[in-house]
Amino acid sequence: MGDAEVSRRAALKAGGVALGGVGALAMAAPAARAEPWSWSPRGSVAGHGAGADPRTVWDPEADPVIANVLEKHNVNRINAELRTWVRNGQPVPKGLPSELRDFIEYARILPSWTDHRKLAAGFEYNKKHGTVISVLYAFASGMMSTVIPNEARAVYYSKGGQFFKDRIAKTAKLGYDIGTVNAYQPDGQMIVTSVKTRMIHAAVRHLLPQSPHWPKQYVPISQEDLMVTWHSLPTTIMQTLVKWGIPTPPDQSKGYLHTWQVCGHLLGIKDEYIPASWRQANGQSRKILKPVLAPTREGVRLADDLLRLGNELDLTLLSKPILGAFTRYILGDKIANWIRVPREPVWSPLLEFSWPPYLAVRSGIVTAAPITDNAYWLFDEFLRQFVLWYMSELRMPLSIELPQHNRHF
Repeated sequence: MGDAEVSRRAALKAGGVALGGVGALAMAAPAARAEPWSWSPRGSVAGHGAGADPRTVWDPEADPVIANVLEKHNVNRINAELRTWVRNGQPVPKGLPSELRDFIEYARILPSWTDHRKLAAGFEYNKKHGTVISVLYAFASGMMSTVIPNEARAVYYSKGGQFFKDRIAKTAKLGYDIGTVNAYQPDGQMIVTSVKTRMIHAAVRHLLPQSPHWPKQYVPISQEDLMVTWHSLPTTIMQTLVKWGIPTPPDQSKGYLHTWQVCGHLLGIKDEYIPASWRQANGQSRKILKPVLAPTREGVRLADDLLRLGNELDLTLLSKPILGAFTRYILGDKIANWIRVPREPVWSPLLEFSWPPYLAVRSGIVTAAPITDNAYWLFDEFLRQFVLWYMSELRMPLSIELPQHNRHF
């Protein structure tokens, strides 16, 4: 074990924990880049930085605080206090341990480079195309997470994998909050959601190395892991929207990126790793996202769980076969085959033939397109049912809380 890992475990107060074997689901080594880290921090929002490989950097500000909270404080009481902190402008609950209150006060501060005009332009883009963007959060990003090996395994073996529906609802909240007009304003919720998510990541980093199902030499959710997930969201979604021909004015495109740049900072990603432009984002994504995509046993199981989430609402157009067809259409045959999503005999060709003209009409690009009324209605109804499901998840009492254990098997 290298010096960096020893220091890392000391910081997490996790040294000396006797860990069992890898367990029944044998885990391979974490997915690695084929090339050494070479992305220059000059392309980041900071414009400079140490240039350290993000695989060797975690969250030194949050990790020791959250590890100490989990080990020495009443976490149930802390979670009860955190439930009362909902709006960005609310005071941090006084009942929290002082070290946690100090961290939250620091972590909730917007970066100095925040541009509220760009955030406003980003909201305009979300307002125009929010429904399609929400679909992409689910199928481009959500389903892609199942073929990001480090993410799939971290989710599967943590508490989030045991209570997966709850975990998905909280992920949906992040996507919803970032698209609101007041996302980063005092009456919004995006700052709170991001900081709480950052705290959960720190808790998972502390807890997972104690699991007998986790390789003891690997601390999860590094800065690179965070950036890989970040690219599965704005970068992948903007690439898809551009491919689909969705009208994207330059100021709104930059604004949409900026909403996620600010989110990345609040999630604990170092500014030197956050791309300053779409050109930089696309370049970094080619280096760290595309090379690591691969199937895992854990990812296949999570994908199946995701595709079954619509069943309980009895919404016919959110059945597993239709959700699978959208997954295959958006992510492609290779990824769909990895997660064992079959090609649907009706919906797959319907999407391939009719989805582009449907979007062209829906986005106002054309007033008429070669699409049947029945196909147009089906897609409209799919989006309507998807929004019903999406909003039903958000209407549930949602509280982003610190986990106290890993998945129980």
